Amino acid sequence: METKIVKGDSLTEFLTPERCSISEYSQPEDENISIAIAKVIPGVRTRLHYLKGIDERYLIISGKGLVEIEGLPATEVKPRDLVIIPAGKSQRIKNIGQTDLEFYCICNPKFKNHCYVDVEET
Repeated sequence: METKIVKGDSLTEFLTPERCSISEYSQPEDENISIAIAKVIPGVRTRLHYLKGIDERYLIISGKGLVEIEGLPATEVKPRDLVIIPAGKSQRIKNIGQTDLEFYCICNPKFKNHCYVDVEET
């Protein structure tokens, strides 16, 4: 791994089919972890999904959300709350506030698109 600093203003935000936008910090050489900022606009709920073989953590930065994780009751989250989601557990989050809900998505090992499994009924 190379020593470097990734500037926040260099990130590119993109929309996902999951109904949120993502800004990725992770670099191609990072295999053990990925870090991104997710943004969910007011009133929107992300698609129900799980990650195969990837543990995920949400560290809430701003806004207010209602997170649903398989095996737990729906729980309100706010800034500084940490949500721990083991691999294979279905999950989604809804922005229940008046401002954008933003949170770090930290995945171990690194997030890969083929590990994302959408389980929401259409």
